[in-house]
Amino acid sequence: MLRNNADYHLFRGTRSYSRDLWRSFRIWREFRKGFTKLSDVKNCVTFFGSARFDENHEYYKLAYDTAYAVGKAGYAVMTGGGPGVMEAANRGARDAGALSIGCNIMLPEEQEPNSYTDITLQFHYFFVRKVMLLKYSSAFVMLPGGFGTMDEIFETATLMQTGKICDFPVVLMGSKYWQNLTPFLQKTMLDHGTIDERDSHIARMTDDPQETLDIVRIRCLGQKV
Repeated sequence: MLRNNADYHLFRGTRSYSRDLWRSFRIWREFRKGFTKLSDVKNCVTFFGSARFDENHEYYKLAYDTAYAVGKAGYAVMTGGGPGVMEAANRGARDAGALSIGCNIMLPEEQEPNSYTDITLQFHYFFVRKVMLLKYSSAFVMLPGGFGTMDEIFETATLMQTGKICDFPVVLMGSKYWQNLTPFLQKTMLDHGTIDERDSHIARMTDDPQETLDIVRIRCLGQKV
């Protein structure tokens, strides 16, 4: 893997105070750029999922159909801005006439932003990008994905568990993919006392775009859009 990326150098430990100080300004600029471009975004649903599914895959189609339904209902759609599930959700939102947003991450193996966004942001730092994906959302739709998607799912769950963000609706789609997750949460983690009963029910699971939309309509503190 190429090692010319911003996160790699940031997390190499203390090497140069002056470089870290300069890097802090670069991080601030990324936050400022995101806050500026997204300042008017309201009623936004963030879709998470793998970059590896092409347009013929069932999860690509599921993401598209769900984003289309969400967009038609008047919500903006935000993704990580790349291919796969992210492209599908942005494409569904665009076809529905909704605002389509992509927060792309610059990787050593270049991830090109998809072409279905109205607002495109490029980030060097994963943690800045994740703040944007979480900050402007009213709900989260999680489709099958790899380590990055798992990171996003459990970070969202952690922030809700600890009261750092409101208890927004969280929907897991692609039930075959997630079928072992619920037993792990409700048996292994709950039985060992590492989470509470309430924590094991943070997310709802469905493969129905309309049901997802119905769940999404219930916003923070139980208020309806």
